[in-house]
Amino acid sequence: MDARAGETDGHLGQSHTRVEGPDKVTGRALYSSDHTGPETGIAHAALVTSTIARGRVTGFDLAVAERVPGLLGIFTHRDFAGAVAPVKHLMAGGFANSSHRPLDSDAVAYAGQIVALVVAETLAAAEAAAGAVRVAYAEEPAAGGFDAPGAETVRLADLKPHHEDIARGEAEAGLADAAVRVEARYETPVQHHNPIELFTTRAAWDGDRLTVHEPTRYVGAVQHGLAAQLGLDPANVRVVAGLIGGHFGSKFALSQHTALVALAARRLGRPVSLVPSRRQCFTIANYRPESRHRIRLGADRTGRFSALVHEADTVTSRFDPFVMEGAEVTASLYACPNIRTEERAVRVDRNTPGPMRAPPEVPFLFALESAVDEMAAALGLDPIELRRRNDTAVDPVSGKPFSTRPLMACFEAGARAFGWSRRVPRPGSMHEGPWRVGLGCATSVRPTKIAAATMRVRLGPDGSAEVACAHHEIGNGITTLLAMGAADGLGVAVERVRVRLGDTDLPAAGISGGSSTTTSLMGALALGCAQLRETLAQAATGQGGRLAGRDPGSLRLVGGRLAAPDGTGITFAEAVGTGGAETVAEFVPEGSDRETALKGLRGGHIGLSLGGAGKAVSWGFGAQFAEVHVHAETGEIRVARLTGAFAAGRILNPLTAKSQLMGGMIWGLGSALLEETVLDGAAYRNPDLAEYLVPTAADAPEVEALLVPDPDDQVDALGLKGLGELGIIGVNAAIANAVHHATGRRIRSLPIRLEDVA
Repeated sequence: MDARAGETDGHLGQSHTRVEGPDKVTGRALYSSDHTGPETGIAHAALVTSTIARGRVTGFDLAVAERVPGLLGIFTHRDFAGAVAPVKHLMAGGFANSSHRPLDSDAVAYAGQIVALVVAETLAAAEAAAGAVRVAYAEEPAAGGFDAPGAETVRLADLKPHHEDIARGEAEAGLADAAVRVEARYETPVQHHNPIELFTTRAAWDGDRLTVHEPTRYVGAVQHGLAAQLGLDPANVRVVAGLIGGHFGSKFALSQHTALVALAARRLGRPVSLVPSRRQCFTIANYRPESRHRIRLGADRTGRFSALVHEADTVTSRFDPFVMEGAEVTASLYACPNIRTEERAVRVDRNTPGPMRAPPEVPFLFALESAVDEMAAALGLDPIELRRRNDTAVDPVSGKPFSTRPLMACFEAGARAFGWSRRVPRPGSMHEGPWRVGLGCATSVRPTKIAAATMRVRLGPDGSAEVACAHHEIGNGITTLLAMGAADGLGVAVERVRVRLGDTDLPAAGISGGSSTTTSLMGALALGCAQLRETLAQAATGQGGRLAGRDPGSLRLVGGRLAAPDGTGITFAEAVGTGGAETVAEFVPEGSDRETALKGLRGGHIGLSLGGAGKAVSWGFGAQFAEVHVHAETGEIRVARLTGAFAAGRILNPLTAKSQLMGGMIWGLGSALLEETVLDGAAYRNPDLAEYLVPTAADAPEVEALLVPDPDDQVDALGLKGLGELGIIGVNAAIANAVHHATGRRIRSLPIRLEDVA
């Protein structure tokens, strides 16, 4: 079947409500910690975490804890030292979201590290006993952030072998010769994901076979990582992730606590479930680290950029080489002949950071898009016009063409919908009563990512279909897209398609991240439908077949039949027989080595590739607009409107696409005005939703997401780019630029608070 079948007359491309929606709103959908399973006698675990940031555990007082009724065990490094083999970070060729192994020794590497696992008959008993554990420490000095004594700054190129800083042309000379220059420093804070579903784990043994229920976005990494940690055959480890209650970049791969829960379950001979507290989730999982940026931008009098230097520092842990590079995007965004970037990692005594939706683009584009707005003000140019003058069809770093470049189309569509033309250029000149009004804009871009995937596609004689893959439904609507795609590809009703995801017993798939889920899985689905159609068509048109003599390539699965162009055909039951028909598709992105890609996929290793197969640069684009009101007397900041226009290749479900984009835009508001994890030394001081502020429904302004046509026949066979992360990118810069327009004050450090503008 043509990979694009159904693009215009099928389900794909049309709005469709989520197929799992009824289960979510009625409570039938279960999180991992809700799963009961066939086992009985489940025990419950609770964590004890360190109250110091660095040092050693010198002893435990367990007397009170051991008297708690229902206590089954208290496990410390004295029980588990050496029991968990080391594995590397996923981004360093391993499987884990952190290579640190709690309970492997008496060493404390960061505040909030797990120092004991308590198991009891009930969760209440486990938490009571954990609260009664007393730990003695020998504390050592700890470096908590950028300016702390002992923080170690290293070039990212020295920390990550594959990283290369960018040098094109003569950046310093270009800056010296520039008619207009902007130089500024920008900062973004520590931020935490805080998904609704906590970082839970449930482990059960059946002989030597381990089954883990965990809300992870990469079951393959958990399976193979646990096998390596515990000395098991990966075939004896099953990992199940049901409908995930959000992750936004967290729930990355193998968690530090998963092996501990599995060990406790094996020691006790019964299933063990861990549901950590919200506060503990700030340190047993990942977060977005703080960053600092120095931007130097030069332009001629017409506004054309002549030089760009972007230097960035990002925090990471002592023990992992994890830093998300971002300057490769800022360097390639606009036409510029002279470019230099330098990225540095600052190693401190904290837990390892991780991806947070649009990991590098959110902080890096805040810096660049603020600097571009400053340049527009210095030149007396409209900010959109400045971007237009520096638009480019060719990546200025690699020299490759963009597969499509609809950036200005996004700005034009967004400006019309937003009413940009009413903007008065001079800051502080627009008012509504006591409120100063500001309008700001910024660019949103995200490189297209795609990965190998395998998928089983089955067609039953009764017109039912099944799609099965180890990938995950993280709330992005992939279950619905797969049902829609199978309906189009197999000629059945959407309601007759069963989608099975998130289980290592199913055909292997990679990580759900990098906006790669749709690009990867829909490619695998299209291939599977095509293979199944070809198999059935060959059988039907072969000797003795009901459609013998016809061209098998002309037959389609449609309306419950395998049909020829003239309308003749056979029913599904006649085509597939009583047992049905199935195939397992092995999808590998164009330009990737097939054997290497599939081996990595089946081994639980990350394998994201850039769209465009190396021939072109393929990005999703967007234009963000914000209207901000700042009270003239109190400095209160309100975002009245957000408008975004986005171009991300072929859109398969406009309803869920707009929903994702709107959610990202609201989260971008949080990034600009609310979200900040406060550091006190090397500890987090607001690890809860009482003091870590996130946007609520009451904070959400009028939000509009526009979809700009972006046909792209170079990015991949289906023309897909992925858009999950586009919605949040650039919102913080658009709001900061609007605050400047309203008040004349340029705020370069996030989040922006009323004391910054009062």
